[in-house]
Amino acid sequence: MDRPNILLLMTDQQRGDCLGIDGHPVLQTPYLDEIASHGIRFRRGYSACPVCVPARRTLMTGQKASSHGVFMNHHALLDGPTLPGGLAKEGYQTHLVGKLHLSPPRKLYGFNSSDWSDSPRPDPVLDDYERFLISQGVTQPRAGLAHGASVNGYPARPFHLEERFHFSNWCADRALNFLERRDPTVPFFLKVSFHQPHQPLTPPAVYFDRYLQMDLPEPIVGDWAKVFDQPQRGLPVNAWRVNLEAAVQKQMQAGYYGCINHIDDQIGRIMEVLPKNTVVIFVSDHGEMLGDHQWIRKRNAFEASARVPFLIRFPSNLGIKQEKVLDHPVELMDIMPTCLELAGVDIPDSVNGRSLLPIIENPAADWRGYVHGECAQIPTLNSGMQYLTNGKMKYIWYPGTGGEHYFDLTNDPNEMINLASDPAHRDERDYWRSTLIGELSGRAEGFTDGKQLRTLV
Repeated sequence: MDRPNILLLMTDQQRGDCLGIDGHPVLQTPYLDEIASHGIRFRRGYSACPVCVPARRTLMTGQKASSHGVFMNHHALLDGPTLPGGLAKEGYQTHLVGKLHLSPPRKLYGFNSSDWSDSPRPDPVLDDYERFLISQGVTQPRAGLAHGASVNGYPARPFHLEERFHFSNWCADRALNFLERRDPTVPFFLKVSFHQPHQPLTPPAVYFDRYLQMDLPEPIVGDWAKVFDQPQRGLPVNAWRVNLEAAVQKQMQAGYYGCINHIDDQIGRIMEVLPKNTVVIFVSDHGEMLGDHQWIRKRNAFEASARVPFLIRFPSNLGIKQEKVLDHPVELMDIMPTCLELAGVDIPDSVNGRSLLPIIENPAADWRGYVHGECAQIPTLNSGMQYLTNGKMKYIWYPGTGGEHYFDLTNDPNEMINLASDPAHRDERDYWRSTLIGELSGRAEGFTDGKQLRTLV
């Protein structure tokens, strides 16, 4: 059987609940919904380290953060085998479109070629999106950001240029260009990495207006999370904790949902010309709090930040039974071994993840009991975080403060009730705490002495 082509579609900062097929009350994602309904949808897909650089290193290497060594947005050289590198060595034509977010800029890390740009913000090295704008006569300073919306904050507005100049359109254009010009005698691995719905929240006007005219879901805020009793003015534009006035909150959501809807339509352009023998994978690097629990952005272990959409659709000639929704706890490090197994490539010993094919073919097959995640710093908390979840329960520990969260995701999917101090759940909490001690034993940071978790000061 011919080895399949592989298309890896990736967004930046898309929440796991932000798919129409996942039951979102307003969001329209018809092309992604089609991929999900005809393929495999993992309801419990997680980003173990929910921040851009470590999440993308995990996807590229199949390694957890403690193996690849980066727990925050830190620009360090990435050593060892990579997903595109492993495929390229076995004859795949590998190409990157869009965001890679690894250092140094323009290092290919196993891709044969690239149309590279990490964001609409001009990089220290002139990126290909900026070159595209210049070639089209769009030459004002920082042209991709001339709308004025922050690249990390809550302000939102329609895109300021013609839609054909939008970063998401550019990504689809470059993907189509690769598919037209690729070598047809070898299989391809194409990664198309959109920058949004990460800020700036600037979809084309048709998408922004679409959601601004709808009744949008209000942010959810547990009593344990409140830092503001009423909406605030004068907050830093790039604040992490927010309580926005209703109109501003709605604009932020309209910009966010509009960016996702826009990307979905651009994915539709790619899907129309995709060769039949192509595996399609869709995932995001992490989520977005979007005002929930008075947070925006990521880094938290909460579902809005750590859970991501996770879809795979196989071509019919592989004979894999599809149209399944699975609840196994899966994460980004599982993508590399899955792709390598599909291509018939040996999985390097450096990989911590596991191929998803066994549980796709037999959901009763042996699988991990939980995802372990962590992040080095949660702004405003003076702490990092550690978390464990099996998709049904979640335990979070903050090593800088000793604080804990424990949530029943089955009965409380919005994480409104912190059960960490509830006597009725003490034994369950202690079980998860001891499990985390086992995960962290021997770590150089000194998180535990093997018997109890230690608050680090």
